[in-house]
Amino acid sequence: MPILNFHLIQGQHAPAQVETLLLKASALFAEVLACPIDRVRVFATEHAPQHFCIGGKLVSQHEQVAPYFSFIVLEGRSQEDRQRLLGGFTDLVVDILGAPRANVRGGIVPVAPSDWSIGGVLASELRQAEIEARQIAAEGR
Repeated sequence: MPILNFHLIQGQHAPAQVETLLLKASALFAEVLACPIDRVRVFATEHAPQHFCIGGKLVSQHEQVAPYFSFIVLEGRSQEDRQRLLGGFTDLVVDILGAPRANVRGGIVPVAPSDWSIGGVLASELRQAEIEARQIAAEGR
């Protein structure tokens, strides 16, 4: 279920850099969430420079590098896991793409298990045991 999207500017990064970012982000997502990597989806959406503003200026008129990412996780993931992902994805963008850390933005979109499907089946049904185990761990039982 974990899904991550990096928003990048076309032509700012070599294809090999983007590939490395996608692969390392996939591994980090699976590691932090302790889930099989086959559940993870990571992609890069590249935007034309004239379709992206940073600081009120079109990127086509300046070469600022300021990637944005967002990821979806089921509600119930711990604050620690979410913070590790925010920091880890930021580190990857800085280390692999060379973006200034202060320019990188990222966010989390939590989704209720009853509002997400996997193969047409609600995650609340398909992953019920996992969700209950996370709730018990969060409550310290």
